[in-house]
Amino acid sequence: MISRRNFLKGTIASICGYQLGSLPGVFASAGTESATERALKLYNIHTGELLYTRYWLDGKYIQEEVNRINYFLRCHYTNVVKPMSMQVIDLLCEIKNRFACGKEVTIISGYRSPQYNQRLKSLGRHVSDDSLHLGGLAIDFAIPGISTEKLAKAAVQLQAGGVGIYRTFVHIDVGRVRHW
Repeated sequence: MISRRNFLKGTIASICGYQLGSLPGVFASAGTESATERALKLYNIHTGELLYTRYWLDGKYIQEEVNRINYFLRCHYTNVVKPMSMQVIDLLCEIKNRFACGKEVTIISGYRSPQYNQRLKSLGRHVSDDSLHLGGLAIDFAIPGISTEKLAKAAVQLQAGGVGIYRTFVHIDVGRVRHW
């Protein structure tokens, strides 16, 4: 007979797209078992675009979906598309799954071209000359209904890279582990 706790775990896991008893295996907190799929629902505040993608299935990235993610996370200022690190995409998916399986993630920034980075600097924004956005290694995001404090705390716990908390969004990257 299945316990109530295991029944609830299985129900939640199936809603989030996991096999019973498994969690994403790419993070230290997630154990050694792997998920059967990784999916994201994204909204880009600059372009108004929506993307729903299942980009990883049965241990493999789906290249067509990876390409769609790269296009979606392109620099909206120059329309330049660069490959995003799949580590940062997986990190975003892991954070989303901790709070909001199936919820839409609002994207503020993915890849950032050098031209756009300079433009932000000229507008007085505090952006780094060597921002990890320039290499497709960072994402700024929010999840409606979930505080930036909670999102940042989860990201920090994963110890997968940098985490910055801002009033309306959270920055994550797969550079060295640090937070601000």
